[in-house]
Amino acid sequence: MPEPYDVITMGRIGVDIYPLQTGVPLARVETFGKFLGGSPSNVAVAAARLGRRTAVITRTGQDAFGDYLHEALGEFGVDDRWVSAVAEYPTPVTFCEIFPPDHFPLYFYRQPKAPDLEIHGGELDLDAVRAARVFWMTGTGLCAEPSRTATLTALRARSAAQTPDRSGLPRVTVFDLDWRPVFWGGGDGEAARAHYREALAHATVAVGNLDECEVATGEREPRAAARALLAAGPELAVVKQGPAGVLAVHRDGTSAEIPPLPVDVVNGLGAGDAFGGALCHGLLAGWDTERVMRYANAAGAIVASRLACSSAMPYPHEVEQALDDGVAGAATGPTP
Repeated sequence: MPEPYDVITMGRIGVDIYPLQTGVPLARVETFGKFLGGSPSNVAVAAARLGRRTAVITRTGQDAFGDYLHEALGEFGVDDRWVSAVAEYPTPVTFCEIFPPDHFPLYFYRQPKAPDLEIHGGELDLDAVRAARVFWMTGTGLCAEPSRTATLTALRARSAAQTPDRSGLPRVTVFDLDWRPVFWGGGDGEAARAHYREALAHATVAVGNLDECEVATGEREPRAAARALLAAGPELAVVKQGPAGVLAVHRDGTSAEIPPLPVDVVNGLGAGDAFGGALCHGLLAGWDTERVMRYANAAGAIVASRLACSSAMPYPHEVEQALDDGVAGAATGPTP
C-alpha cells in the first residue's frame, strides 16, 4: 500500500477574489488578486507549508477557474488526485471587503450549487481516508447531499480503523465546525445541529469559534462548550475565542488556555485555516496540547498580518520566529 498521507482534508474549494486595497468598499475597489480558497483546501496548503504530505478531496467546475485551482494546489505541494470536475456547476468564487482590524465581510458565489457539495460517497478512496494520519472535514460538507452522506461515510470509515500510525500516535479525525449560516439557508443552526452531533460522534478533535460551538452544542461559555463537545465524542475540544485567545480541553482532564499573539491585523480571514494546518502539524509531531496551541496561534497570527490566505501560509522558520519574538508580522517578513 502507498505511504499514508499526513493530512487529507475534505470539502470546500473555490477562488478567492480579494481586493488589493484595504479600507475600501467593494463597490469602489479597482484592483483584485486571485487566490486559491476554501477552508479545508487552505488547511491542506497550510500543513504542506509546514512540511506535511497533504491531499484534498473536493470538486471544481469544469472551467478555467477549476484549471487554476488544480495548478495552484500543485504549486503549493497539495496532491490533487481526488479533485474532480462537475460539468453542471461553475467553480465558486468568493469576494471580501477588508476593513482591519476586525471587519471582513465575505460574499460567496456558490449558486446554483457548489461542485464541492457534489462529492459522492461511492467515489471515495476509503483505504486512503482510513490510512491518513489526520483526516480533516468541515461543517459545510454536511449542509447538502450528496456531500453530507459522503462526509459521514468517510467518518465512519475512520471510526472503524482508529489504529495508531507507524509513530505509535493515534490517527486523528478533526471536525472543523465551520458554521456558515448562508450555506444552510440562514437560521440559528437548529437544522444543522443533528448533523453536527452525528459527525462529532466520529471525531477525535473538534475545532470551532464560540458561534460554531453554540450551533454544535447549544453552549456558548467556552469551558461549558468544550465539555459539551467532549461529551459528544471527541477527545480534544479546541474553542477559539478571538481576542481572548484559544482554549483547548482534553478528555484526560488537561487543558491549555493560550492568549493571542500580538499582531497588526491586515486580513483576518485566513488565520483560522493557518491555525488548522499548524494544529495538524503539532498533533502529528506528538507535542503536548499547550505547545500545539501556541504554535497554531502563532501561525494564525502571521496570516492575519498578511493580505492573502493560501499564499500567505507560513513556513516553519516563520512560526518559530514569531514565537521567539512574541509578536507576529514584525520580523517574519513577506512569504517567499
